[in-house]
Amino acid sequence: MGIFLGRILPTTFPTRLGKLLFWVGVPISIFAFLRQTDLSGQIWIAPAIAHIAILLGAFLAWLGIRGQVYWRNSSLHNSTQGSLMLAAMVGNTGYLGYPITLTMVGKEYFAWALFYDLLGTLIGVYGLGVLLASRFGGKAGNYLQTAKAIIFNPPLWSFGFGLILRPMPIPSVVELTLETLAWCALAASLILMGMRVSQLDSWYKLKPAGISIVIKMLFVPLLLGNCLPLFGVTGEAAQVIVLQMSMPPAFGTLILAETFDLDRDLAVTTLGMGLMVLLFTLPMWLWLF
Repeated sequence: MGIFLGRILPTTFPTRLGKLLFWVGVPISIFAFLRQTDLSGQIWIAPAIAHIAILLGAFLAWLGIRGQVYWRNSSLHNSTQGSLMLAAMVGNTGYLGYPITLTMVGKEYFAWALFYDLLGTLIGVYGLGVLLASRFGGKAGNYLQTAKAIIFNPPLWSFGFGLILRPMPIPSVVELTLETLAWCALAASLILMGMRVSQLDSWYKLKPAGISIVIKMLFVPLLLGNCLPLFGVTGEAAQVIVLQMSMPPAFGTLILAETFDLDRDLAVTTLGMGLMVLLFTLPMWLWLF
C-alpha cells in the first residue's frame, strides 16, 4: 500500500507523515505498549547485545574493505567506505522493528525491542555512527546537532515517561484508545517505509550495497543469535533480539550520509535493497529461532 501511495501522493507527504509519526505516533505506541509488556528478567542485556551487534557489523565491514584492497589491489573512496560501514552497523529497529516484533512475538516482550532500539541503535547512530561519518566524510560534523538529536527525541522521552507512569492505573477506555492509536501508528510506519521505497531512484551500487546487507542482515544475526544462550537469553526474548538484529539498514544512515558528505547513492541503495531482502530473511529467522 505504501509503495502504491508513494507513487500517487505528493512527494512531500512521506516527510510530513514521518514527522507526525516521530513526534506523535511512535511515542504513543511506546507509551501504550510499555504498559502491557513484561519488564522482568535480564531485559537490560538487550542494549548491550545491540552495541555488540553494532561493533561486530562495523568490524566485519572493515574486514570487507581491507579484503577488497588486498585481493583486488583497489580501494574504495573514503565516502563509500563510510556509507558501507554505517549500513552494516545500525538497523531500522524502530519504524520496522517495532511492528514486526509486536506482530511476531507479542506485546509481552515489546520492552526488549524498545531497550534494543532506544538504548542501543539510537546511541549507535548518533554516537559511533557520527564519529565514523565525520572520519570518512568530507566535512566536520556539528556535534551540538548530534546532542540535540539524542536529547530532543520524543520516543526516548516517551520511553522514560512510560516507565515512570507504568504502575499508575488509567481508565480502561483511555487504555483502549491509546492501544488503538498505537496500532494505527505502527501500520502507518509500515506504509511510510513503502512510500520511501517508491521514491528511491539510485540502484546502480548494488555490489557494495550487497556487502553491507550480507553483514547486517545475515552474518551478524546468525553469529550473535547462536550466542544468545550464553547471555541467558532464550525463547521469545531471543526471538525479539534476533529480529531486531536482522532489520535492514536504518534511515539514519542516509541522514548521516547527507550531513557528512558520504556516499549518498550507496546509502539509498542499501535502504531499498535491505527492505526487499527482509521479505526473504524474515521467514528464515523465524524458522531458525
